[in-house]
Amino acid sequence: MTYCVAAKLNAGLVFLSDSRTNAGLDNISTFRKMMVYEKADDRFMVLLSAGNLSISQSVREILQIEQLKDSKGPQQHKDQENHEEAEPTTIWNAKSMFDAARVLGSTIRRVYERDAAALKHADVNFNVSIIFGGQIRGEGMRLFRMYSAGNFIEATDETPYFQVGESKYGKPVLDRVLTPDTPLAEAAKCLLVSMDSTMKSNLSVGLPLDLVVYEVNTYKSDKIVCIDHDNPYYKMMHNSWGQKLREVFDSIEDPVWDDAHTDIPLKMPVTRHAALKKITTPEEKLI
Repeated sequence: MTYCVAAKLNAGLVFLSDSRTNAGLDNISTFRKMMVYEKADDRFMVLLSAGNLSISQSVREILQIEQLKDSKGPQQHKDQENHEEAEPTTIWNAKSMFDAARVLGSTIRRVYERDAAALKHADVNFNVSIIFGGQIRGEGMRLFRMYSAGNFIEATDETPYFQVGESKYGKPVLDRVLTPDTPLAEAAKCLLVSMDSTMKSNLSVGLPLDLVVYEVNTYKSDKIVCIDHDNPYYKMMHNSWGQKLREVFDSIEDPVWDDAHTDIPLKMPVTRHAALKKITTPEEKLI
């Protein structure tokens, strides 16, 4: 299993992935799940992948050369139609991130056409999940969640982040902290806490991590770091988060069953719902 997460903010984009893959507790390996595509002063794109490793690697390899051929369509020129063939679209010449995502979707479908039947024969599901985001000159930043069929959805202000892989453990902090106005440094911290929470609850997600922070309208990034067990910031964050969680937990008053001794009773009459019914004899009906 793996965990990847990315956030789209007004100030930029943040991407984070682990590097753990396993086929059982006695077969754990390290494979990077992040790819960075940068064309100076023109485009900056990042791909995060989860799912079947062989499928993910095939998609990443073919994406480098994948061409999406679109026709510009029929155009009237007096009495005849002129069908002009458009230049094939690649991730390197796409005019928008939407078109780049379409190229990625085409790549996923190409791998499916090539491998799906053989995988099914071996009782292996065609399983790949991808986060793809970045910015191409001429438009704003965009962030997409790609599915195994090559289709995709886009992040919005209401949902400014995407997760793939083992996502449930790291979701609560993202929901509580991230908004479009969150600063990049704070967002990076939030994603690292999300990853740390996931690793705490699931041994199949682990270090080292890859972190990329992209500032809007720069079309490049020098904030790319690999985080391992010796990283001082990560160790501080890991220890502080666990300690502060415990301190906050301890600061919350325990429930008191004697209403006379508290202003915040737990046990009190409920008006909207019936009280839980006890079953005391074999003859009583459940409903």
